[in-house]
This record gives sequence, structure tokens and C-alpha cells, in this order.
Amino acid sequence: MSARTTPRTFNNNSAPVNYVAGLGRGATGFTTRSDIGPARMGAESETNLNDNNFDQFSGYSGSIVDKLPYDEDDEAADQVWNDVDMKMDDRRKSRREQRIQEQLSKFRAVRPKLQHQFTDLKRDLHHVTKEEWDNLPEPGEHRKHRAAEKRNERYIPAPDSLLEKARKEQEVHHNLDEKQMTFGGMETPMAGGATPLTDLKSIGEARGAVLSVKLDQMSDSVTGQTVVDPKGYLTDLNSIKISTEAEIGDIKKARLLLKSVTSTNPGHGPGWIAAARLEEVAGKLVAARQVIRDGCKACPANEDVWLEAARLQTRENAKTVLAEAVKKIPQSVKIWLQAASLESNAMMRRRVLRKALEVIPNSVKLWQAAIDLESPEDARLMLGRAVECVPHSVDMWLALARLETYQNARKVLNKARETIPTEPQIWITAAKLEEANGNLDLVDRIIEKSIKSLSLHQVNLEREQWLLEAETAEKANSSRTAQAIIRETIGLNVEDEDRKRIWMEDADSFVARGCPECARAVFAQALMVFPTKKSVWVRAAQHEKAHGTAESLDALLRKAVSYCPHAQVLWLMGAKEKWLSGDIVAARAILNEAFRANPDSEQVWLAAVKLESENNEPERARSLLATARERAGTERVWMKSVVLERSMNQPEEALKLLGPALKAHPRAWKLLIIKAQLEESLGRVEAARETLARAVKLCPDCVPLWLCAATLEERQGLQGKARSLLEVARLKNTQAPRLWLEAVRLERRADNRKAAATLMAKALQQCRTAGVLWAEAIAMEPRAQQKTKSSDALKACDNDAHVILAVSRLFWRDRKEEKARSWCNRAVTLDPDFGDAWGNYYAFELQHGVPEQQQEVLRRCIAADPHHGDEWTSVSKDTRNIYKTTEQILKAVAAKMALGKYLPEALEKTSHH
Repeated sequence: MSARTTPRTFNNNSAPVNYVAGLGRGATGFTTRSDIGPARMGAESETNLNDNNFDQFSGYSGSIVDKLPYDEDDEAADQVWNDVDMKMDDRRKSRREQRIQEQLSKFRAVRPKLQHQFTDLKRDLHHVTKEEWDNLPEPGEHRKHRAAEKRNERYIPAPDSLLEKARKEQEVHHNLDEKQMTFGGMETPMAGGATPLTDLKSIGEARGAVLSVKLDQMSDSVTGQTVVDPKGYLTDLNSIKISTEAEIGDIKKARLLLKSVTSTNPGHGPGWIAAARLEEVAGKLVAARQVIRDGCKACPANEDVWLEAARLQTRENAKTVLAEAVKKIPQSVKIWLQAASLESNAMMRRRVLRKALEVIPNSVKLWQAAIDLESPEDARLMLGRAVECVPHSVDMWLALARLETYQNARKVLNKARETIPTEPQIWITAAKLEEANGNLDLVDRIIEKSIKSLSLHQVNLEREQWLLEAETAEKANSSRTAQAIIRETIGLNVEDEDRKRIWMEDADSFVARGCPECARAVFAQALMVFPTKKSVWVRAAQHEKAHGTAESLDALLRKAVSYCPHAQVLWLMGAKEKWLSGDIVAARAILNEAFRANPDSEQVWLAAVKLESENNEPERARSLLATARERAGTERVWMKSVVLERSMNQPEEALKLLGPALKAHPRAWKLLIIKAQLEESLGRVEAARETLARAVKLCPDCVPLWLCAATLEERQGLQGKARSLLEVARLKNTQAPRLWLEAVRLERRADNRKAAATLMAKALQQCRTAGVLWAEAIAMEPRAQQKTKSSDALKACDNDAHVILAVSRLFWRDRKEEKARSWCNRAVTLDPDFGDAWGNYYAFELQHGVPEQQQEVLRRCIAADPHHGDEWTSVSKDTRNIYKTTEQILKAVAAKMALGKYLPEALEKTSHH
């Protein structure tokens, strides 16, 4: 029996508290009434809140689980949680302290401590002597006075009897007193002559009399008119500052503290100034003047105190104060200058300053102020005296040199260099003087000598300072001086391997700041160091073309090709400039020299061919191309040869040339396209089809070949074959938006709108960011849905010129001219080579712009020289337009892209202009 009642154990260990056997297998623990005993009603008693009854875990009233034991596991758990709390507190400590510090800083900025407000005054307390410390009053005395003041300021309410008496005295009786009626009105008056009756009428008359007296006081004694400004009266009332009790208390505290400062250290000028300004802020100007007057007596050698006293006075009184100040401090430049500024007459100012110079002859500020008041002749005489009194003032020497003649100015500057050998401004001024008088060779020698002289006297200016001096010289129209400075100082503190890069950056920065001469000097120095660098010559030539003359550019290019004869771009730049200036013979001569230097150069040959063909010399061009094919038989040379024959209406000759051309370059897709076009134009459709079939096998990834093949079939009426060709091309070139676009357009031309819409949806899925497809999708939508489609297109490719062009045409159609102009400009800015955008922009300006805007678009298009775009290439690739200029092609494209009825008269006006 005892064995049954003994609880089972495992490894001689008792079961944990609340352990239920088999709980994991679904068993549940339960409790009977025998386990907890009978219920007791009213067991709760009133809570004892004594500290002895407090428990850390159960509080005052005990816990519902107070029967459970607090074992080691509970203690370990509490320790773990305590460690976690401490760890989290340490992690947040730095942020908490930083947040508290920021809050404290903001609070102190709004309400600073008193000790922080008077830090500067505390700093000056080290001047206080021991005797002055001993003479300080005891703190107790101040407390007694303040307590007495507080006792005097106590508010005691008036008794009711006093208020009742005052009421009766103000009362007016309209009936006679009975005593007066009884004795005939002969009653003896009250003691002291007082009477309980008050006559309000007499009080009103007296008040009116007082008001009239005040108005009379405000009247002018001469004209009798009032001196009160009626318009500014309310403004004056608004300017009256009403101080709060807190401000008044602060002023009182500051006054007491400053009084202590001035009494303990009367020779401290800033204390007197602070005390006077405190009274001024408090609105007590008379008190401020008195305080600063005492300050002048206490520290007569402090010029700031005298200047403050003059500031607080009226203009005439300030003159008196400063007259007394110059007696006390005759060597104060500030006081003399302030005294001169108070004089309203130029003669009196001149007299004051001359008197000051007699006392202080070595003051540069006094000399400058006095010379500014003189005429040029008198100023020159005074400057001659000034440089004797203040020989180390560079400004005086330079001012004197500017007023003298050329010969005298040279003498003055030479003497200045001897007196101040460490000042670079004197050397630079001497160089400017020689340049202004035409002695350009002396300019270079002066700047060179200045660098050596300054180095001997240990004056080493930074490179940036010299460049700044050069920039200043150019802006002062002394370009030769600027160039000399650049030449002598551009290499200071620059490593050899960094010279080219840094010098090019310097040139760009000079151009950006409007100093082309300095940039030209930088390029000249760079070309002396790097005479064989083609990139430096090209940039120098571009700079000369933008900021120089045709002669200087030609001289630079001739010098460039002598150093870099194999730089083809330099030869071509020279020939092009001669061609643009109309000198065809000189351009041809330059190209002949380029042939001798570069016999196998494709660019030089093609440039010569272009020169001859565009100047109506086809036979010369043909001869040049024949020689070029022998010397440099590149793909481009063969193509130009074929194009020349086609432009001369010689298709058979062009086909003959295509044979050896394709033998030399079988994968040249442009030659293959030209051959197919020539065969089609001659009626040889099957030959053209075979050519294109071979071409797409040779170059299956060439999209233009597939497009040309599909177009050929469509022109022959075989739309199905064209459709299949485009489908095969899309299988071989999955990411080719142009193939999808041509397939959509094929269906649209065949009036298969549903098929076109289906293809467009697939195309946009395949090429999500293709702007050409989105532009076509916008055009395919009905007018009401075009704005929505435009929004989707802008989300997919915001910076695509095709989409921007499509949106601009929508604004143009809706007559939103400003928006249309803005979007047209955005399209040509995003892609300047996109000819369709230029044509659209120009057409818009022809219909809605002024001639200036039209000419600006035309100028920008010619400068950009575009070559791409569906409408642009359809015009420019036409054999009839092969030699047309960019301006002519632009006008033709604009005529095709105009909305509504085109204005031919506007186009005609622009062409005549």
C-alpha cells in the first residue's frame, strides 16, 4: 500500500512543479475540491498599506499565486531579463544622452543661464585689483535693501469707510440742504473749506483749458501752425515699445550688474558703452548720454567711448564731443574720420582731414579720405606728399602713377619697386602701363623680371593667385600682360605627368569665365611643351575658331600640320575653313598636301571627292575616287563611287562598280542595298529579290536588309510574302523595334487595324522601352485616347526623342503653343541627330513663331547637322536631293510634317531671308 502512494521518480529526482504525466499525449490535469479545501466567503480583508506589508513580487495585498514556490529557475529567468534590460539600456544610452543634450541646447538657446549672459564681463574681472575687491559691498546689505523695497511695494487694500467717503465727495445734489433753507443759506462752511458738492461743468472747462494749453505748446511760434505730423502720428504710436514686466526686470538686473562693472573698474570702456546702450534700449536717451559722459571722464583715452558719446548726441553736439575727443586723443584716426564725416560741407571736411594729417601724417586711411575730396591736380600733389609720408602704401604709389604722365608714371613705379620690392602689383601695373603705350616687348620682359625679383625676395605667390591676376588683367583690357603672366606662371607647382590635363582644365575654366586671351595663352604654352599632341592642336584650333579670326585659325592649322602631318582631322579642318570662306582653290591645295602626307587616308580622299562633287566638278570627283579605290579601297570609298555614279544618272556604271566592290567587301550591307535598289529601278525585280535573299543569308542580323526585302515585296503587291519576311526577321532578331514597327505599318497600310493593334501589343511587350513603337502606338489610338497612351509612353521611356516628338504634335494639334514649343525644343535637345524632330520644330515655328524664332531653329539645325529620322532620310537619301544643304532638306521635311494647311509663303520668306 505504501508502494502505491509513493510518487514515482525518475533517476531519483522529483517531478517539476505542475507536472502532469502524459501531457504531451493528450492527458489533462484537473483539480478537485478536496485539493483546494472548502471555499471561504469574505476572506478578503481591507488592504494594509504599511511598508512592512509590501512584498517585491506580490505587492501590498498578496498574490493569487503566492502559494507557488520561487525556485532557482525563476531567479535565473529574472536575472536573464535583468541582463537583457541592462543591455538594451546600454545600447540606447548614447542616443538618449545625445537627445537630452540637444534638448538642453535648444532650451539654453531660448532661456540661457545668467552666468552665460555675462561671460564677457566675467572675463574682464581679472583686471580688478585687490583693493577694489575689498571695497565691494557685502551681500547682506543688498538683501536688506531689497527686503525694504519689497515691504514698501506691498499692496494694502483701502477700507470700505474710505471708499464710501470718496463716493460721497463725488456725489452731486440737485436740492438745497434743509439747514441752508432754515437759516437762509448762511451756514458756516466746513472746516478746511471742503464741500461735499462737486461741479462737473467746471471740471470739464478746466480740462478743455489744459488741452488748449498743450496744443498751443505744440504750435510753431512763427507761423502758428501745428508741428505734429498727422500722417505719422499713428506710426509714432506704433513705434512706442511697451515693455513687459519680465523685460523691465531684465533691464533692472543688467543695469545693476553694469553699474557694478563701471564702479569697480571705471577705466573699462566697454562697460560704459554697454551701460549707455542699455539705457538707450530702455528708452532713456538722456540717461544714456549722462552715462557715456561719465564714461568719457572715467576713460578719456578710449576712442570707442568718445565715438559712442558722439553717436548718442545730435549732429551739432556730436561735433562738440569729437572736438573734445581730439584734444584728449589726438592720434586717433577713427575720431578724426568721424569728425570729418559729420561735416556737411566738402570744404569743412577737407579742412578737418588736413588738420588730422598735420597731427597723424603716417595714416593711410586719412590720406585716402583726404585725396578722395581733392580735384585730380590737387590729388596728384597730395599723393606726392603721401608717398613720402607713407612710403610702404602700395595703393598710394599706384594711384600716383595713374595720375601722372607716361614718363613720370614710369619714374614713380620704378621708385615704388625700389621702396617696396616685395609687391607684385607694382610690377603688373608697370606692365599694363607699357602695354597701354604700345611697348609690347617690354611687357614680357617686365613680367619675366618680376618673377625672378620676387623669388629673390622670398615672395612666392600661389599658382592660383597668378592666374587670378592674369584674369583681372585681361578684364582690364591688358591682354598682353595677362598672356605674359600665364606664360611665366602656368607651370608652377604642376607635376610633369599632370601638365596636359591641368592646362586643358585651366583653358576651359578661362573660357567659362569670359577670358579667351588667357585660354589662348594656355594653349600656346601647352603647344610649346607638347608640339606633337594632336588633341592639343585640335582643341586650340576649336578655340581659335570660336574666339579668333580666320587668319589666326589658318596660321594655327598650318603650324599644326607641320608638327602633326599625319593628323587627318587637322588637314580637314583647314580645308573646310577655306571651303566655307569661298576659297575653293586654297581648300583644294590643302587637300593635295594632305594626300602627300597621308596617301592612304580614306577621310582625306572622301573630303576631296565631296569638295569636287558639291562644287559641280563630277569628273574631278570621279578621277579622285578611281585613284582612291586603288590606294585605299575601303568599303566607304567604293560606296561613294557607286553613289556618285547613281547621282550622275549612270545606273549601269554603278552596277559595274558594285561587282568588284562586293567581291572586295561581300558583307557590306549598304552596297547590297544599293545594288538591289539599282536593279529594281532598272526593272530587274527578280535580280533585286535574289540580291536581297543572298544578303539576308550573309547578314541575318542586319535589320535594314530585312526591311528593304519586305519593302520590295510590298511594292510588288506581295503583302503576304512581305509579312512572312518580317516574321522570319523577328525570329532571328528578337530585340529589333524597327522590324515590329514595319510589321505594324504594313498591316495599317493594308487596312488591317485589328492585326496592327495585336502586333503593336506584342511589340510593346517584347520591346517595352522602344520609343519608336510608343510613338506609333500614340498615332494609332483614337483622338480621345491619345493622351492616355502618351502618359503610358512617358512612363515607359521618358527621355526618348520619338515619344517627345509625338507628344509635341499632340500639343500642337490642341493649339497649346507654349507647351508645344517647349516639347519640340526638348526633343531636339535630347537627340540633336534626329532630323524629324528638327523638321517638326521648324514647321511649328513657321506657323506660330516669329522670324527670329524661325531663324534660331534653322541655325541650331545647321549646327547639329542631323542624319536620321524616317522623314529626314526619305528626303536626304533621294537621289534628287543628294547634294542639297541641311537648310534645304530641313525646309522640305518641315513641309511634309506640317499640321493642317501648310504655309508655303512662310517657307518662301525664310528661304529668301
